[in-house]
Amino acid sequence: MLTDTLTFIGNGAMALALAKGLKSTYTIEVVGRSDKRLDEFEEKLGLTIAKHSLEGFDISAKTIILCVKPANILTVGTQLTGKASLLYSVLAGTTLQTLTNNVDADATVRAMPNLAATVGKSMTTLTGDAGSQAQALALFDAIGSTLWVNSEKELDVATALAGSGPAYLALIAEALADGAVREGIKRDDAMTLMRGLFDGFGALIQDEHPALLKDAVMSPGGTTAAGYAALEKNSVRSGCIDAVASAAKRAKELA
Repeated sequence: MLTDTLTFIGNGAMALALAKGLKSTYTIEVVGRSDKRLDEFEEKLGLTIAKHSLEGFDISAKTIILCVKPANILTVGTQLTGKASLLYSVLAGTTLQTLTNNVDADATVRAMPNLAATVGKSMTTLTGDAGSQAQALALFDAIGSTLWVNSEKELDVATALAGSGPAYLALIAEALADGAVREGIKRDDAMTLMRGLFDGFGALIQDEHPALLKDAVMSPGGTTAAGYAALEKNSVRSGCIDAVASAAKRAKELA
């Protein structure tokens, strides 16, 4: 059975994104070091929530979403008391073993959502306690799509693709808009075109393989073929593959 209250430990950007996506379904409370930061979190969330100091906070029987920086897990663990019912961690590269060594909980699940949680469109990958799989998927289904994987190695790769992916796509989006501006379109119009492109493509890619979408647009000797050839010439495909590989490697290093 799902809990009615979620306790966020940490009040950074990812905690806020998740809280925004879950606030209509769950009661939110947040734990942090700074009263000022907690107040800012509450203001940005747009509703009144319970706020608590980290030092000595009792996690007994609570469902925790741990959203601190990975390097802070050792310090944070010493400041918490009690035993949580279920611990979700969104800390990149922080293994289940490290989590269980530092935060006492009946069950532990690693989750890697992305920034689209803010708008209910996160792609969240999860792994951990098998008995908590159904509950974990139900929780994160509230903020988008979910995928349960059977190993932490797979989660590291998923982190590199879906977790970090919004940054990659933001770079591509900005670059495409810049290209249109260079060719003579006003900046506002270029941004409108780019946003419409991404909105439509997001729907198309749900039911079609990328290669088939590309072939459907690319006519012989046409504009798309010319542009696609430029992307291949500049190693965009290779760059994307290397980006996922580098991010996955970094996730392993963080462990």
